[in-house]
Amino acid sequence: MKIKLTSIYVDDQEKALAFYTGVLGFTRKADFTNGPFRWLTVASPDDPDGTELQLALNDNPAAKTYQQAIFKQGQPALMLFTDDIKADHERIKA
Repeated sequence: MKIKLTSIYVDDQEKALAFYTGVLGFTRKADFTNGPFRWLTVASPDDPDGTELQLALNDNPAAKTYQQAIFKQGQPALMLFTDDIKADHERIKA
């Protein structure tokens, strides 16, 4: 059994997409709308058919409360793994 999808709440889906694709090098997997709803996912270039990360718009008051509480407590919403943190840091910093 594998995890296929997880999600994080974002305030701006376009800015989040630009960060994950432009800075981290992730690829866009799904991007479609249904009325005001946008389903947007990205995946790691190291595992393009692996777990997708949904960039869910944080427009739900309950979700916003949850996000703010998690951030306030300093709990990570997402953890990334790398084989070479120094190289990735230099790449992201550039």
